[in-house]
Amino acid sequence: MNTSKTSRTPFPPWIKKRLPSGGKLHEVRELLKDLNLATVCQSAHCPNAGECFCAGTATFMILGKHCTRNCNFCAVTSEAPEAVDPDEPRRVAEAVVRLGLRYVVLTSVTRDDLPDGGADHFCRVIAAIRERSDARIEVLTPDFQGDRKAIERVVAAGPTVYNHNVETVPRLYPVVRPQADYRRSLDLLEYVAEIAPQTATKSGLMVGLGEKKQEVLDTLADLRQVFCRIVTIGQYLRPSEGHLPVDRFVTPAEFEEYERAGRDMGFRAVAAGPFVRSSYHAEEICLTGEMGHEHRG
Repeated sequence: MNTSKTSRTPFPPWIKKRLPSGGKLHEVRELLKDLNLATVCQSAHCPNAGECFCAGTATFMILGKHCTRNCNFCAVTSEAPEAVDPDEPRRVAEAVVRLGLRYVVLTSVTRDDLPDGGADHFCRVIAAIRERSDARIEVLTPDFQGDRKAIERVVAAGPTVYNHNVETVPRLYPVVRPQADYRRSLDLLEYVAEIAPQTATKSGLMVGLGEKKQEVLDTLADLRQVFCRIVTIGQYLRPSEGHLPVDRFVTPAEFEEYERAGRDMGFRAVAAGPFVRSSYHAEEICLTGEMGHEHRG
């Protein structure tokens, strides 16, 4: 991978996006500030944050703002993690109620410093939401270092969707995700499918980091091999000069090709496009996956 490329390379026309504005955007930002809550939308510099905020939705990032890992694509800071906040579950539930959410996405920084990786806190947040709302819940978890007991705890809390991203093709892991393990991520998804077949498993990856087309197709095949039902594919965008450069901008036609390939492989729902992110339009993708399940009997 050529890390000397600059982020000043002009964006192609399909990458440009109008930023929304309006009262709802301000309302969501103020609510999050009032409840002292973090969202991955803000922490990861997501290009869809304004759109989602204007629609009254957000992906809550629990367990603090600092990650114990240092992935070279991610804008979330890698610093000494904060103490787990015992009041956070209540505040997330309050936000869900105030926003009137029907579908909630919960994610977190990686907390390798905690004995269970933060699994118990995921469960507490889910329980707090369930006490006050009938919203469906999707979790996007770290790999918990492969700890099956931690995975079992989150599964037992009953999320509608269990999401864990492989992020990139296996060849690029040493550069993109040096502290992660491709096989460990696949094993997590396979284990969730094994112990909770009623729970939809989901994963996502970025393209434009130097991967080859066949490597993406092989990764999709690996995900299907472990019974992953839903997959998202989006363009990597460099958060700052200190992060990995964009190797190239994948064209809309190529994203369409990946989407067709995923459907042909048997994924119940595939979302692929320049601005697709793991939790972008998560409710719609979940519903599409369920309709796919009905058609397949």
